[in-house]
Parts: sequence; structure tokens; C-alpha cells
Amino acid sequence: MTLVAIVNPNTDEATTATMAAIARRTLRAEDGYEVRGVTVAAGPPMLVDEEALRASAGHVLDAAGRLLAGPDGARVAALVVAAFGDPGVEELRARTPLPVVGIAEAALREAGADGRRFGIATTTPRLAAAIDARVTALGWSPQYTGLRLTSGDPRRLASRPADMTDRLAEAVDLCVREDGAEAVVIGGGPLGEAAEALRHRLPVPVVGPIPAAARELRLLLGQPTRRGTPKG
Repeated sequence: MTLVAIVNPNTDEATTATMAAIARRTLRAEDGYEVRGVTVAAGPPMLVDEEALRASAGHVLDAAGRLLAGPDGARVAALVVAAFGDPGVEELRARTPLPVVGIAEAALREAGADGRRFGIATTTPRLAAAIDARVTALGWSPQYTGLRLTSGDPRRLASRPADMTDRLAEAVDLCVREDGAEAVVIGGGPLGEAAEALRHRLPVPVVGPIPAAARELRLLLGQPTRRGTPKG
């Protein structure tokens, strides 16, 4: 089995389990994959501001280091950093020869394929500047139509999944109608189930960052995905 670790940069174990379950829909056991969720040992249960996002990079490195030094370390084939700011991705790549995929970079690459204009919809207003900066750093600014945010406290919204999905649908609609987006990324690993639900409700491609990262890993590990991942 090809072992892929999904590193959750927040400390919510339920979020880790959800993101790993979403990844398993692409990295399937019958295709030879084992997906393991790894939760960082310190930090908040949800990353809602830039200070927490920056601090989580160190926690990601610690969690990955413990995994790779542990009894199954030699079996790990790839790592996914599952927060939308990709905290610790570059540092982790400097420490290991294994493929390391950040969910933001994978989602932006998929959304921007073939020159497509894309927006981002998310729930965390205090991460808006960090998200915009990540888009710029990855070279997607010419195709980026901007960020649309849900209203209300993101932690409270996370406790009401149906409401969160509806609010994100409204944000996606604004990305399309007001900003001219041809695809929309749902900006957050913990928003993964909402992203999956919205794929079937909206007329434009809605990119979930966990599936995008899983599809990218299939290509990196030499096994073609069932839905071909476009190249950005």
C-alpha cells in the first residue's frame, strides 16, 4: 500500500478524520493507497487569523517529523499539508525528498488550468490578506478574480454545516456573477464537505482543495487519476 499522510495544521481531530475521508475518495484503498490523517500536537482547533496560520507551520513540521521518524516512517510516500495557507510546505520540502503538496497550491493549479479565471470563497475574513498573498506568491494573480467571504463568525458557522454550505454557495455565486470567475475554489481544508456538496449544486466548477491535492498526488506518484488533473 502507498501511504499518504494528510497533515492537519489545526488540532481538531474530527476535522482530520473528515479530510482524510475525503482524500480516500480519490486515493482509494482498492487502487493501492492508504491515507492516514495526522493532527498537529499544538495550536487552535481552527485557523482563523494570520498569527495562528504562521504559528502552525512549526507544528506541521513537528507532526511530519514525528511521523517520518516513527515505525511507519519508511512507508510514507507523500505528505499533504491540509490548511489553505499551505503552512510549512516549503520548509517541509527542504527537509524531505518525499512529494509534499499544499492544498492551496493544488486547488489554485486546478482552478486556473488552461487560463481559466477563478475566485476563492471562504469563511475566514482575518485570513483574507494571507490568502491573497498566497495567490500572488504562486503566480496566479493575472487569473484571480478575488476573494468572497461568508458573513458571521467562522467557528460558529463551522458548527452548523448546512448553514455554512448555504453561505458558501452565496459567496460562490458572487464570485461568478459579480467578479466573472469561471471556477471557484473553496478556501479551506475544514470546508471539504461543503466543497463536495457545492460541486453538485452550482453551474461552474467548484474546486475542493483536498480532492485537488489528492488528484495531484496520484500524478506525482505515477498513477493516473480517474479525473485528469489539468496543468496550470
